[in-house]
Amino acid sequence: MAFPWMLALKVIPWGDVIEHAPKVLKGARKLLDKQDAPAQDMSAPHSTGAGDAARLAALEADQARLHADLKQLAETSAALAEQNARLVAAVDVLRWRTRWLAGVALVLLVGLILLWGGR
Repeated sequence: MAFPWMLALKVIPWGDVIEHAPKVLKGARKLLDKQDAPAQDMSAPHSTGAGDAARLAALEADQARLHADLKQLAETSAALAEQNARLVAAVDVLRWRTRWLAGVALVLLVGLILLWGGR
């Protein structure tokens, strides 16, 4: 049952993921910084009708809502990028520990074989 997960972990190019994680984090932070910048004030065309005023108010409300949604999306993206960077660092540490443990196990195995053969 764990076989598909192990296969997926082996198929993922971790070197590329580790290499591109800082770029993703930097891009997400830039997007968040752009969202924090004040929006440019666009002047609306002059209109005199009451319907146009209501339509303009509705459009401004929609724009404010979309701006808030976009800011929240940028914050979420930045948080995900930071989590991805931490995950990549943790995977790198686990990979190092696994290699170290495999080396220790190999040394112990060789020592056991030498002890067993010395009898």
